[in-house]
Amino acid sequence: MSQIDIQAYLDLHGQLTEAITGLTKEELHWKQKAESWSVTEVLTHLLDHHIVVSFRIRDVLAGTTVQLPAFNQDQWVNGQKGNQSDPEDILEAYRSLLRYNAKLFGRLAPEELEKTAINHKGDTVRVVDIAAGFIKHVHHHLGQIERIKQAQAAQSVG
Repeated sequence: MSQIDIQAYLDLHGQLTEAITGLTKEELHWKQKAESWSVTEVLTHLLDHHIVVSFRIRDVLAGTTVQLPAFNQDQWVNGQKGNQSDPEDILEAYRSLLRYNAKLFGRLAPEELEKTAINHKGDTVRVVDIAAGFIKHVHHHLGQIERIKQAQAAQSVG
């Protein structure tokens, strides 16, 4: 039976915190282009994604028969004025949701981790797949944060 790597899940907060350690307020909100995301907007997106994934997992556990929802990430970030957010507030909420969900994962029986639903792309996904995909998604955005920091450093040198 599959399992969720709860420690890898919980470690995401520390990885995100480490990724932004030492950045000034200006650096956290810097955008390479108007349509690009800042580091703060990436964090905003990750919290939004966490909220959506948390809903999806609960919907699967509840036995949903409807397709799991998608969300428009750019409109969510822009609609809430994500770049005006405080990264510390974002990460505090993120950590709380990680802890809360980790406790849920610890309560689930192996057969509950195998429960399935249809995602927004029309694919059948299991609870365990959703959690693994979530971890992978955060790692992708950790790379994006690093690329933003590199672009900013290159611009300040040039």
